[in-house]
Amino acid sequence: MLDKLAALEEKYEELGNLIADPEIIADLGRWQQYVKTHSELAGVVSAYRDYKKTAKEIQEAKELLNEEPDGEMREMAQAELDELVKKKSELELKLKLLLLPKDPNDEKNVIVEIRAGTGGEEAALFAADLFRMYSRFAERQGWKTEVLGANYTDIGGFKEIIFLIEGRGAYSRLKFESGAHRVQRIPTTESGGRIHTSAATVAVLPEAEEVDVEISQNDLRIDVFCASGHGGQSVNTTQSAVRITHIPTGMVVSMQDEKSQHKNKDKAMKVLMARLLDRAESEHLQKMASTRKSMVGTGDRSERIRTYNFPQNRVTDHRVGLTLHRLDGVLEGDLFEIIDTLITTDQAERLKQAD
Repeated sequence: MLDKLAALEEKYEELGNLIADPEIIADLGRWQQYVKTHSELAGVVSAYRDYKKTAKEIQEAKELLNEEPDGEMREMAQAELDELVKKKSELELKLKLLLLPKDPNDEKNVIVEIRAGTGGEEAALFAADLFRMYSRFAERQGWKTEVLGANYTDIGGFKEIIFLIEGRGAYSRLKFESGAHRVQRIPTTESGGRIHTSAATVAVLPEAEEVDVEISQNDLRIDVFCASGHGGQSVNTTQSAVRITHIPTGMVVSMQDEKSQHKNKDKAMKVLMARLLDRAESEHLQKMASTRKSMVGTGDRSERIRTYNFPQNRVTDHRVGLTLHRLDGVLEGDLFEIIDTLITTDQAERLKQAD
């Protein structure tokens, strides 16, 4: 590990010299690439330098301890050494985490798709609750949310809602949210006071860029039609709604929320690209499944990952066995403890597999 860190520090210093070189600065493309790589290495190099400094201080503290006779000064030297040893151990763990292979999608925006599952109208209302939860979480993070498309029900729920969350590191924080979410509560439509169980599925996809997914226009069939509103009534008589079919995969995306056909087409392409990227990466992960499977799940849409129990104000994430008795706060966007636990569990599993 130390050899690898030394090599990274050397590369960091070399890049620092290159980005100050007038010839490199004149070549904007190369300069931007070097600056990006230099920035990505800054964290691990800083931690490595702190580690080297701490190791040197430990050696000095040991020498001082050998020189000191019994007494107060020796106790102080021992206390300082103990603190430095603890710091070194923490830095070793930090460096191991920093050296783990990074998910290339971690810094990307995300497209989230929520669909009502079993439970009829109650499932659609739960889908709306989940949308609100993720929107509030995004607000707390300082991220921006934009609805791309939605299929509403008459009482305020969603059969389906697709939305974009824009913010640095959005995918790294939300990628473990994919799966089946279950709710247990007394529906507003229930006159007998019985608790019902309903479900909704969540899919979190990294927003794809053109360099991530190559789509030939010959592979697309684009249909336009008149948009319709809740219950099927006509919204307008112009053909603003767009349906894009990716012929090789049979994947279909429809958008009708915007009055502009052009805007609906742009949104549909954004979703299609994200789905195609997710499909390609899912196929790759299936091939790698024998060598690595995350403890926090596969992201399979059918995998039940979390239960929201209203009568007991309880939320349980089944993958990591975490139960919180503050469901009300979680639904207001306070997902931090859940998400942090999922991330640290995944990191611990990857560290174990790397050893």
